[in-house]
Amino acid sequence: MNFLSFMVYCIIVTFTPGPSNIMILSTVHNYGKNRAIEFVIGASIGFSIMIGISAVLNTFLVAVVPKIIGIMQIIGSLYMLYLAYKIYHMDVKSAENSKVVSVKFGFIMQLINPKVILFTMTVIPSFVLPYYNAWPQILGFALLISAIGCAAFLSWVAFGMLIQKHLEKHRKLANTLMSLFLVYSAIMVSGILS
Repeated sequence: MNFLSFMVYCIIVTFTPGPSNIMILSTVHNYGKNRAIEFVIGASIGFSIMIGISAVLNTFLVAVVPKIIGIMQIIGSLYMLYLAYKIYHMDVKSAENSKVVSVKFGFIMQLINPKVILFTMTVIPSFVLPYYNAWPQILGFALLISAIGCAAFLSWVAFGMLIQKHLEKHRKLANTLMSLFLVYSAIMVSGILS
């Protein structure tokens, strides 16, 4: 397993602006950090549940259909390339503010967030299952991914104002670098270099 590619993928996908992170940033600006932390609690629980479901479902699929790993690696690589494209062309200003901020809303948002759904469906089969099949190992990676997701959410709370200013000032450079890191991860996961 290329642990560096795994970490780069997890960090870029969870730390880059998406529906949840934009919502957190908006909440910090409009309602303060305490309300944003409420949202983060729900989002972290929802994200962890989605990772757990992915680990169980994908492990079952790999046991039933062993050749699915290659297919999932290709799907994961294509998704990463799609994310790289979207990040490169990202417009943070287009996010809408929401007045509904709660633990429940943070939780529900993770269950319907396309970025989270696609990420959780690709990270375990692309990076973990080709190399590990014991439940303690899979659980360990699921917990690590959940911790990275929670850290990403909290970083948007803690550094919301600072991040927003830097993204506005250097948006194109930041988006270009994050996109290039995702392209690197997609190449490593695809298996073309193997």
